[in-house]
Amino acid sequence: MRNGLSVKPRQGCDIGRGGHRAEHRPGEGVEEGTVTDVRHDETDQESGRRAAFREQAERIRAKHLAPDGQRPASSTRGVHHVALLSSDVERTVEFYQGLLEMPLTELFENRDYAGSSHFFFDIGHGNLLAFFDMPGLDLGPYAEVLGGLHHLCISVERERWEHLKGKLDAAGVEYLEESDASLYFRDPDGARVELLSDPLGEMYGSKVL
Repeated sequence: MRNGLSVKPRQGCDIGRGGHRAEHRPGEGVEEGTVTDVRHDETDQESGRRAAFREQAERIRAKHLAPDGQRPASSTRGVHHVALLSSDVERTVEFYQGLLEMPLTELFENRDYAGSSHFFFDIGHGNLLAFFDMPGLDLGPYAEVLGGLHHLCISVERERWEHLKGKLDAAGVEYLEESDASLYFRDPDGARVELLSDPLGEMYGSKVL
């Protein structure tokens, strides 16, 4: 715990992109039976999954993906807010506003559950990240399940990305750095967050919008 933030991921929690535990660092030895070693043993399975992906992706692209310039306009204006769960309102505020520098913009009572907070952070571009706490309910730990959150990716300019990376280091927050563009880490309740230095609409050199 540093600066009042209990932010170290739970023991055994993964912070990687694809659900793998991120315990191995380049240059470190890999013992037999570790997660990384198991991944090497799954080469045939991975090859099979990649072949199935290529077949499915080709079919879906041909059927559904219109060329840029031929797509209709979206029916929506954008993400109003994404709502996550918090076990401790003040700790969440200290993490997202104090550490990650996303300003708290409002806090009011949840209309659907007496005594529950509904609060919001400005994440830029007119978008909000929101949270509920649910006092009195026995909410379980974060879990990666269908219908749940895999990760939340937030774009930041490169200079700010470097600045926030330094703050994560200073606060003792474990993270996984990928492609010199992504930082993956857990918030105090285990939700996986990604800070991406690529512009909105781009990812790792590809235009996605």
